[in-house]
Amino acid sequence: MEAFLSGMLAGYGIAIPVGAIAVLIVEVGMRCGFRCAASAGAGAATADLLYAAAAVAGGAALASTVESIETPLKYASAVVLAVIAVAGLLGLRPGRRDAPVDVVFPDRSELLATYAKFLGLTIINPLTVAYFAAFVVGLGLADGLSVLGGVVFVIGAFLASVSWQSVLAGIGAFAGRNLPARVRVGTVVIGNLVVLALAVVIVLR
Repeated sequence: MEAFLSGMLAGYGIAIPVGAIAVLIVEVGMRCGFRCAASAGAGAATADLLYAAAAVAGGAALASTVESIETPLKYASAVVLAVIAVAGLLGLRPGRRDAPVDVVFPDRSELLATYAKFLGLTIINPLTVAYFAAFVVGLGLADGLSVLGGVVFVIGAFLASVSWQSVLAGIGAFAGRNLPARVRVGTVVIGNLVVLALAVVIVLR
């Protein structure tokens, strides 16, 4: 039980801090509904699971290795986030702004593509790396666990992360279905501008 609770604490500690990934999950929910956003959230939660498993398997030594490649990850993440934000803004061209959310029911390939995109984005996100190193490794949450304890820890971390990502997906889907079209478009614009600003912040840090 202690390993599970530690995993839950680690999962929420990595997932809850608001950053570009959280903004993008909400934005996806507003554009194409809960299923798309839940797929995005599952991708982010899977990345958190992998980091939790890394903490159990390698601990501080692996965190040090990850930190050593933080600079290239930083620039790669900033470029990808900037591209996504600009594409999102360009997608709001006249004629598409009043389209209702989730008009086309997303198929399996679209959901898998969204899942894979957010898995990759979260893995290379410098904030994920920083929280993993500082929160999980720094506090020693995964230290001294048995094999079974490590598995329980990772499961707890994943369940915590996926529950939080699902909340974000639900917020985005609810907003997309209930906000007036102009407010929805304005919110999407603001969200993409926030992501673009976060990309700049990542580079300047």
